[in-house]
Amino acid sequence: MAAHGERLNRSQSLHQQVARNIRNDIEAGVLRHGEALPSSRQLADEWGVSVFTITEAMKVLAEEGIVINQSRSKRVVNAPDQTLRHDLRAQNPHVITVGGYAGSGKTELGRILARETGWPMLDKDTITRPVVEVALEILNLSPDDRESEDYLTKIRPREYESLMAAIDENLACGNSVIATAPFIREFNDAAWLARAEASFAARNATSSLIWVYCDPDTMHTYIRHRGAARDAAKLANWSSYLASIDVTFRPSIPHYVIDNSVSSDPLQNQARSILKRILSAKEG
Repeated sequence: MAAHGERLNRSQSLHQQVARNIRNDIEAGVLRHGEALPSSRQLADEWGVSVFTITEAMKVLAEEGIVINQSRSKRVVNAPDQTLRHDLRAQNPHVITVGGYAGSGKTELGRILARETGWPMLDKDTITRPVVEVALEILNLSPDDRESEDYLTKIRPREYESLMAAIDENLACGNSVIATAPFIREFNDAAWLARAEASFAARNATSSLIWVYCDPDTMHTYIRHRGAARDAAKLANWSSYLASIDVTFRPSIPHYVIDNSVSSDPLQNQARSILKRILSAKEG
């Protein structure tokens, strides 16, 4: 836990960072309505913070009404709207591509958009990770490698090919799609973007691009919490990793921006606002 505290820049209160990430999990349906949360001690261990920080985070969520204290030791998720289903079937399908750096909240945003629309969500890691890990082992690399030249040149392009093929298959069936992946290189590659747009148009589909921004503090908190082995290199050299990315990056074509920093509006509110704009533009 000491290492966690040393690496974090406390420019934003830690309990607000934790509260925001737990809120995102509730809004995305990862934490379900009526589900009991772990104890403060367990949550403190999960997030690598003090019990006091968890207590303060729970106060924030309780004030918002999305966590209810049933007793001194039991807290439950209060999100009854999770049971509501929304199905938006358009005459022509639509593709929403969601990109962002690791820990930015793009997968949570994708889940929220999928719950709001009823559209399938296609996440690159979910689709490709088991095969990627085997392929890396065949190349005598760690299954968690995401930094080597072999991964970047031989494996990564195929991941995005698989994701685009899954999108195309849904469009061929008339289904709108929400696709989540880092898309960092892709959103900065005019040729790739033009090809993607052309492939969507060939299926009579329109598309929208969303970039998820998140401040480094909140990214670090979330990446530490999820504990994915593929993030080990980033966490072990966090300062170097931050120096290697451009947190001010924005895609080179028209796009929407979600700010998932602690100081911004709740992710679900932003998702609904952007979805309304996307659907209005689509109808127009």
